[in-house]
Amino acid sequence: MTKLLVYSYCVGVFSSRRIQKRLQEDIAFRVLAAGNEPDFRTISDFRKLHLAALKEMFQQVLRLALESGAMKLGRVALDGTKIKANASKHKAMSYRRIEEEQKRLRGEARRLLAAAEQTDKDEDKRYGRSSRGDELPAELVRREERLERIAEAKRELEERARAEAEEKKDPDAGEARPEPKSQYNFTDPESRIMKGPDGFVQAYNAQIAVEPALQLIVGQSVTQQANDKKQLLPMIEAVKQQSGQKVRAALADSGYCSEENLRRATKQKVDLYVATGKQKHNQPQQPGPRGRIPKSATLVDRMKRKLATAAGRAIYARRKTIVEPVFGQIKQAQGFRQFLLRGAEKVRGEWALVCTTHNLLKLFRVCTA
Repeated sequence: MTKLLVYSYCVGVFSSRRIQKRLQEDIAFRVLAAGNEPDFRTISDFRKLHLAALKEMFQQVLRLALESGAMKLGRVALDGTKIKANASKHKAMSYRRIEEEQKRLRGEARRLLAAAEQTDKDEDKRYGRSSRGDELPAELVRREERLERIAEAKRELEERARAEAEEKKDPDAGEARPEPKSQYNFTDPESRIMKGPDGFVQAYNAQIAVEPALQLIVGQSVTQQANDKKQLLPMIEAVKQQSGQKVRAALADSGYCSEENLRRATKQKVDLYVATGKQKHNQPQQPGPRGRIPKSATLVDRMKRKLATAAGRAIYARRKTIVEPVFGQIKQAQGFRQFLLRGAEKVRGEWALVCTTHNLLKLFRVCTA
C-alpha cells in the first residue's frame, strides 16, 4: 500500500477512487499492488491511519540522500505557497453573519416550538391525551443541529481572537472579540481564507526549504497563517529536525522579513539574505547607500545594505531559481493543487508525502542520468 501511494503521488494520481481505477487499467499499478485490487475506501483509510509513518518517510529519504553523498546541506532557499483546502470558501461564514444567523435560527426555533405546542393541543382534543405527540418536528431538529454548529463556530472564532490577543501580550486578551469579518469554514474549520494568485481561496500555507544542488526539499511544513512573517525561524528549525543538518545560510523573499526574525536568526548564526521589500519585475536594482553604517541602523536597514552589494545581489538572485521552480514542479508537473484530507494535522501528513515524492523523483533522475 505504501508503494502504491508513493507511486500514485509521483505520477499525479491523488484521489483514492482514481487509484482504484488505475489498479484495474495500469500495468505499473497492478505490479506494485502484486495483483491485489484494494477498493478506494481501503486506500483512503490506509492513508489516514498511517500519516505519521508517511511523514517519517520524508526524513528517511532525506537522510538517505545525505548519506549517499548526493547532497550536502549548507545554503537553503525558503518560500511558501497557498494550496487549496478540501473545502469551499462558500462554506465559510463571518463572525457577524454567525451572530445574525444565530438570532434568526433561535427565532425560527421558538416559532416552530410554539407551532408544535399548538399542534399537540389540537391533537389532544382530537385523539386524547394518551396518544404520543412529543416527537420534535423534522424542521425543528434541523434548526437545532444548525444552531449547535453555529454556536461551535462562534466559540472557535472567539477562542482564536483571545489566543491572538494573548500572543500580542494584550492586557485585555480575555475580553478580545473577533473581527466582524473573521471567517469560520464549516467543511474544514482549520483551513483559512487566504489571498492567492487567483484571488481569495480556502487554503493552507505550505512551506518548503530547498537546497540548491538538486532542488531537494530539506524542510517542509504547513501553517494556518496567511502570510510568511512568522515562518522563518520555524522553517530553519524544521530543516534541522528533518534533515539532521544545520542551516548555514538562508535566502527568503520579503514576506519573511521583520526585525524580530533577523535578530533571532542572527543569534543562531544563520547567514541571511532576506529581501526587505517587494521589487517589481524587470525593475533594475537600485544602488544601496554607501559609507559607514550608522549606529542607529536597524537590522532591516543593514539587510538592505547587504543585498545592495554586488555579492549580496548575486547570492539573493539565486533564490528564485532554487525554490520557485519546485512549487511549479509540484503544482504543474505532478498536478498537486488541492489537499484531499481535512484538518491541519492530516494536511501536514499529506504535504510531507507530496514533498517525499518530489525528492524521490529528483533522486531517481540523478541515479538514471
